[in-house]
Amino acid sequence: YVLDEQRRPVPVGVPGEIYVGGMGLADGYMNRPELTSQVFVSNPFEPGSRMYKTGDLGRILEDGAIEISGRIDDQVKIRGYRIELGEIETALNLLPGVIESSVIVRAQENDSKQLVAYCESEPENNLDVAELKSRLKQHLPFYMVPSAIVVLDKLPINPNGKVDKKALPEPTQADFVTTEFVDGRTEVERALIGIWKDVLELDRVGIYDDFFELGGHSLLINKVSTRIKQQLSIELPLRTLFEVPTIAALGEIIKAMQMPAADANDQGEWDEEEFEEGSL
Repeated sequence: YVLDEQRRPVPVGVPGEIYVGGMGLADGYMNRPELTSQVFVSNPFEPGSRMYKTGDLGRILEDGAIEISGRIDDQVKIRGYRIELGEIETALNLLPGVIESSVIVRAQENDSKQLVAYCESEPENNLDVAELKSRLKQHLPFYMVPSAIVVLDKLPINPNGKVDKKALPEPTQADFVTTEFVDGRTEVERALIGIWKDVLELDRVGIYDDFFELGGHSLLINKVSTRIKQQLSIELPLRTLFEVPTIAALGEIIKAMQMPAADANDQGEWDEEEFEEGSL
């Protein structure tokens, strides 16, 4: 059976979880009653019998065959988007220089989640994080592109021969940043850098770094907007923050929004102290 989350049959071509029933079904796991009760469930299509919850994802094709597409425990939901981690790994494995990859979800202190990819590089092949992200954007929707890509000489393997995801290292700042670092040049840019660092929980942010490539998302945009209003007395439309994802460009917009106030001050009383301090 291919069923949805309510254990109802899905239409042809629609993904669902694969269940197995019938005379050949096992009685359960030996000496593991809790696990048995979790995955050996009652079969609503054959009263009095049970079926096995495989954890495999698949869909029924027009000819009745079942196409397996991955594991349900590799399917995650981030910011409202349901993501199949295996699809990201497949896209990464097709890129030049990548031997194998593993993608996981890491939780942050602000309760947000980030996709982090780990790539095993071919010997003497220096994989470039920026190039990997650029190539992924050509094949995956934006919400499936990892916030950080960590390049390793070798992925950690557990005794079963699979990637040991618990042994994967924490990503560093360099794994997020994909542009040449340029520090703030003006008071506004430095203020924005401070806001981004606090909201994104990063130690370093440059004016040309992309907010979303650093792990930002729609929920954090609201926090950025509130902080800008508090610190710079500027209320930016949320749409602007989505369309202008770098501090350099955002600083120019804020500067333009503040110009009328500066012009009015020029036509009125001269405030020498404010001018000397460079206050905006």
